[in-house]
Amino acid sequence: MRLQFTWRFALVLAISSSAAVSAQTAPSAAKAPAAKASAAAPWVQPKTPWGDPDLQGLWPATDSINIPLQRAVNLGTRSVLTEQEYQQQVQRAQQTEERDNEEFANPNARPGINAPAYWLEHGKPSYQASLIVDPPDGRMPPMTADAIKLNAERAAARRGHNNDTWEDQSFYDRCISRGVMGSILPVIYNNGNEILQAPGMVIIRYEMIHETRIIPLDGRPHVDSGVRSYMGDPRGHWEGNTLVVETTNLIGDTNGIGLNGGGTPHSNELRLTERFTRVSKDVINYEAVIDDPKTWTKPWKIAFPLRRDPSFTIYEYACHEGNIGLRDILSGARADEAKAAAAAK
Repeated sequence: MRLQFTWRFALVLAISSSAAVSAQTAPSAAKAPAAKASAAAPWVQPKTPWGDPDLQGLWPATDSINIPLQRAVNLGTRSVLTEQEYQQQVQRAQQTEERDNEEFANPNARPGINAPAYWLEHGKPSYQASLIVDPPDGRMPPMTADAIKLNAERAAARRGHNNDTWEDQSFYDRCISRGVMGSILPVIYNNGNEILQAPGMVIIRYEMIHETRIIPLDGRPHVDSGVRSYMGDPRGHWEGNTLVVETTNLIGDTNGIGLNGGGTPHSNELRLTERFTRVSKDVINYEAVIDDPKTWTKPWKIAFPLRRDPSFTIYEYACHEGNIGLRDILSGARADEAKAAAAAK
């Protein structure tokens, strides 16, 4: 983990559901009489010098941190929060900001082992009820029988372990990879996403674990199925102003479609289809369809907005905490084993 000290705590009291954000238009610049008022010119998608829709810039996912991946069961198919539910988010955000601005610790507060919360990125209140927008209940579809069996086998293999082998640690904890979705889903810090473009190519940089995807747009086929990686083999094309990226050739049984690549690992048959649609000067609508017939019984979709932040800085991501932490975990486990062996003698 690397702390980033360009924190943003301003609150926006109303943001749209990411599944339904539409192109925005600016309000009239002057309060002229109604008969003379005219609507401001609608926003127009800018183009690169070679004619592609321009998506370049820094688009952190920070705004959506507070949106849960899966919707609360009691909300059913309701994808948007009520005003009362939204105002509860606003109140919690205000309380968090007040705590962050405290100069001195409360003498009656219970001490803990975690760092103060003021260095975390808290996101902004949102009416969106879940990052998953399809199925309509905002929850992952059921897993296949084979995936359920594989998960049971994984759980059985972990029994008797006390976090004492390298296999007990996730690929994220080992500073290897969070996978594609783990890299873009909003988490509590390091949510930077930078899009760069060149003729026939789009590049996406992710702040955490410093991974970069190079996406050809020239229609070339995917590489041979024997060539696989944690981030897969992406191919892109334009559908109007929308960048569509299809990714295959992923390594299976490593990362999941969850925060930091957590959750049920996807299989090597995952086909990921992402859509990046810039709908205003400062908002890209992001969608991802997860189609993995080995793991889930049907495809499902995630959607949320990415908001442009020119002031955001992506620093070098030096994953020292995970590297040192893993060494300490394993050396501690070996010391415990040696102590137990000595006692047994």
